[in-house]
Amino acid sequence: MTSHSPSLQGNSGHPLSSFETMPDWLFYIPVVTYYILLGLRYGDLCLPTAANPRIETGGLCGESKSGILDLAGSVASQWIAPYVTVTTSTKDYERALESMKKKGLTLPAVVKPDIGCNGSGVKLIRTYEELADILAAFPRGVKLVIQKLIPYRHEAGLFYIRHPDRPNGIISSLTYKDIPTLTGNGRDTILSLLRQDPRASLLLDVYTPRLKGRLEEVLPEGQTLDLVFAGNHCKGSIFRNGKDDITPALTRRLDEIMKDIPDFHFGRVDVKFDSVESLREGKNFEIIEINGIGSEATHIWDSKTTLREAYATQFHHYHEAFLIGAKKRKEGWKPCPLFYGFRLWFRQRDLIASYPLND
Repeated sequence: MTSHSPSLQGNSGHPLSSFETMPDWLFYIPVVTYYILLGLRYGDLCLPTAANPRIETGGLCGESKSGILDLAGSVASQWIAPYVTVTTSTKDYERALESMKKKGLTLPAVVKPDIGCNGSGVKLIRTYEELADILAAFPRGVKLVIQKLIPYRHEAGLFYIRHPDRPNGIISSLTYKDIPTLTGNGRDTILSLLRQDPRASLLLDVYTPRLKGRLEEVLPEGQTLDLVFAGNHCKGSIFRNGKDDITPALTRRLDEIMKDIPDFHFGRVDVKFDSVESLREGKNFEIIEINGIGSEATHIWDSKTTLREAYATQFHHYHEAFLIGAKKRKEGWKPCPLFYGFRLWFRQRDLIASYPLND
């Protein structure tokens, strides 16, 4: 298996980190414990939600993806991939076409739920027949985002932090999100190729559901097959630490963009980009999503990252979120009430369970 990597060589060593297949509940026990201790120290478990006070729950859970993008001013909007929204109901296909026409959007495009996480329900749409089918596949009353398919092959996550009492922000993490790809040999089935691959063989439960109906297909020699579309770790993408490519030029560019989103101080910006060289220069990239305090510095899922390093990163970022939340509270902003946050989390959980399988 190869990956569409922006560099010539990926990580070496074991294909998975020592904790990559650890159950979520087990991995996050120390993180949740640390978060609770911070909440007790600052007197409010929900204080980080004030870090991005114009976003519902600060982006912890249940927030609207389009709602965050809608906050962008004239400068930031130039860097965001064009999008429209549609709520599934009667004649949603006709309304989607009308909105796309007004925005100048054409196919192919990406359809994703307005509320969700971890790439759930993200679909690549190539034809108008597929668009109609995907709209019908979602439950009624679900708001969807239809976004331009950016031609750039590479994807990255840039974690941005700016304290309200400081003039400029920083990029605390850069993660490359590589798409794993199988290459056919004209003999073996897709399932056989998956089983032969050091990484894919350990993640068959992740890859095989999306390839249902094609597992016994034999790929012609040299033909490639992308195993995922959504750049998400838990969906099978390969994450690599790109910290060495955080440059002053890239930081200045992202700072310029994020300052044009009112009261945004903490979160991950997911982008598609042309090349590492242009990204380092702060050029030739487009934003596909902006995530709030519920997002991670995803370089921790690089297979070279140790468990100790992963926890140190998590602890650092949550401490920053509490610090920023405390400063915003002094400005007069109020954190999200605890029980309201739980209600939105349960709502998001139920919505995600109803979405079709992502691409």
